[in-house]
Amino acid sequence: MKLLPVFSAVAATFALSAGTAHAQTYPTKPVTMVVGYAPGGATDRVARLIAKALTEQTKQSFVVENRAGANSNIGADLVAKAKPDGYTLYVGSVANTINKTLYKKLNHDILTDFAPVVTLTTIANILVVNPKLPVKNVQEFIAYAKANPGKATCASSGAGSSIHLSCELFKMQAGVDLLHVPYKGSGPAVIDLVGGQVDSMFDNLPSAIGQVRSDKLRALAVTSASQSAFAPGIPTVSESGVPGFDVSAWFAIYAPKGTPVAVIDLLNAEVKKALASDELKKAYEGAGFELPPAPNSPEQLAKRTQDEVNKWAAVIKKTGLSEN
Repeated sequence: MKLLPVFSAVAATFALSAGTAHAQTYPTKPVTMVVGYAPGGATDRVARLIAKALTEQTKQSFVVENRAGANSNIGADLVAKAKPDGYTLYVGSVANTINKTLYKKLNHDILTDFAPVVTLTTIANILVVNPKLPVKNVQEFIAYAKANPGKATCASSGAGSSIHLSCELFKMQAGVDLLHVPYKGSGPAVIDLVGGQVDSMFDNLPSAIGQVRSDKLRALAVTSASQSAFAPGIPTVSESGVPGFDVSAWFAIYAPKGTPVAVIDLLNAEVKKALASDELKKAYEGAGFELPPAPNSPEQLAKRTQDEVNKWAAVIKKTGLSEN
């Protein structure tokens, strides 16, 4: 019996040494980065930028694989069941923290089946309205919504999306009744918003800023805690009369639970090295992606994931939203 602690210590040391040795040689073959959406969207775009940078840095291929469907759940299921060796990674987002509560049945848990690695970018949403709507700021929009309860509309890229739940959170915190109008994607929603078929939308900033600059849409506020460098002069929702309002789309890398800590730390360091490069900074600027805040550690991502699950669970439960 007295040998057990010694044996356990030796076993733990061996496991640590094995993980470290694995990290020293990692990667020795192509690494797959699974994206739960079709090519072309924000998740796919940031994944491909990071994959290119990691390929150049490590001299080993990082390949993006699109496994679209079920609001990214198909891709997440695949990675949750993958071998935890660092060769299958998941490019997750705020959507995964929403899905945990939104879906009654999931074959994975973003909190327990994945190891957080590193945040890739954050993107503010932006509250935009049709220019013909008689409002020029958030307070006027709130007054308009209160004067037209259940009639003023708020479009989204689909039920349960971060764009939709930005609207639901706004309704809760501002005390207004907006009619949600879901679309199959952000593109069709923006088209109808420009055309005047709907009144407002909390779109991802990179998707909407072009329409704002061409005066096809009017920007009222960004949804992040602080103003965005990509939308100078546009106030936040919080400083416009809805204190504490804070919503950002974000994207991050997760590995299957059980992936060696040494591998996770190596991946974290390589991504942060890429994010610090002038080439990737320029690409981010062109895409409207903001650099994640330092120190950008796995622990920081774990806290963000838990906090976002809690935030959206409260919104979903209050609104009664659910998906089978």
